[in-house]
Amino acid sequence: MGHAPPVVLTIAGFDPSSGAGITADIKTIAAHGCYGVACISALTVQSTAGVRRVEPVSPQLVTETLEELASDVEIAAVHIGMLGSGRIVRAVADFLAKEKFPEVVLDPILKSSSGANLVDSAGARVLVERLLPLATVVTPNVDEASALTGLAVTNPEQMRAAAAKLHSMGAAAVVVTGGHLEKAIDLLSFTTKRGVEQEIFKSERQRSNSTHGTGCAFATAMTCHLALGRGLPEAVLLAKAYVTAAIVNAHPLGHGIGPVHHLYRMQQQRRATAGAEPEPVN
Repeated sequence: MGHAPPVVLTIAGFDPSSGAGITADIKTIAAHGCYGVACISALTVQSTAGVRRVEPVSPQLVTETLEELASDVEIAAVHIGMLGSGRIVRAVADFLAKEKFPEVVLDPILKSSSGANLVDSAGARVLVERLLPLATVVTPNVDEASALTGLAVTNPEQMRAAAAKLHSMGAAAVVVTGGHLEKAIDLLSFTTKRGVEQEIFKSERQRSNSTHGTGCAFATAMTCHLALGRGLPEAVLLAKAYVTAAIVNAHPLGHGIGPVHHLYRMQQQRRATAGAEPEPVN
């Protein structure tokens, strides 16, 4: 019997199209050899064409779900995505403050790519006040980094300034993702005994209509790599490579922005198996 995989908890909304949110997170967790458990923060009416409605669940239900999971399994790392309301943000913050998990990745989702609000104004405020200091790393895209800090974030120097501001607001480590920029540049900024260290990760921008859920996939992949014992720079590098491959291997789906292919490795394995010589029969 092999070793049990690390358990990764994701707290996020439900996307019926499975391009983002809980179901996409579970696919990403499985793709990285971890075991996913989940707590749904909100239900949505959405498709590849955009978000039509957001309905947060009861904060009490969130609290009970999280407490039940924590009492039953050993959670190696936590991913936090869309939370929906200030009351849910408080419930999640209370839970994390009590449990003190070793790795917490906060993806501060404020709006959908189609422009729908995915957390209320109270939720955004509590996220900064309560969740930011509890996270191992926070992974805003350039728009989210701008909204959180009040700074313009359109190039690497501005990404550095936004990261510094987020550190001053309580973030231990920050990855500002630049997938929306002309060049796909991500900035990792983290504190060490020597002070703040920063690394830039560059890649070519993928020209594709299958990019729904890239932020969720990146943050969840990072969570898995941290759960597997990897350091922050390696986790960023591997998560970035995973998202790039998930875009490249995606297939068209729906009438809007299609999802990335979270389980592309399974497809590659099937192809490799199909081309392999059959095992001899003794």
